[in-house]
Amino acid sequence: MPETRMEIERKFLIDRPDPAWLAAWPGSREAEIVQTYLTARPGEEVRVRHWSENGRSLYYHTTKRSVSAVSREEIERIVTPEEYEAFLSQADPAKVPLHKKRWLLPYRGQLLEIDLYPFWQDQAILEIELDAEDTPIDLPPQIKVRKEVTDDESYKNAALADRRYPHD
Repeated sequence: MPETRMEIERKFLIDRPDPAWLAAWPGSREAEIVQTYLTARPGEEVRVRHWSENGRSLYYHTTKRSVSAVSREEIERIVTPEEYEAFLSQADPAKVPLHKKRWLLPYRGQLLEIDLYPFWQDQAILEIELDAEDTPIDLPPQIKVRKEVTDDESYKNAALADRRYPHD
């Protein structure tokens, strides 16, 4: 059954952390993600995701619609590997599958998600899901924020998957 929820998220461009530092963080988890964007109606973002963690794979189908610069309605469901493969035939030809390594770090009651992309050697994206748009954010001092990119379309995953983006 699909789960519909409001996703309230802020994003930051950060200096790329050392993976050894991320792995040593208490309670950290690492996942490999492949995200494929599907053709969608205007105003919608539709994707399938293969999430691999500790040798286990999960597959998701997600539809997102913007509500504000920080909030989006998200409808997500787990799909079977066969459904995932079938959805791949609907891939948006203007986009490439986006590969990333995601680190999940618990910090002072928050869950920090740090995405490392193979085409960036010196920067990464940090995302934080919030309970409300005005929830204060607390980041570890070891994380060096370059700038907030929450409302910068060019740092959204769908934009990073654009075929025109310089991928390695």
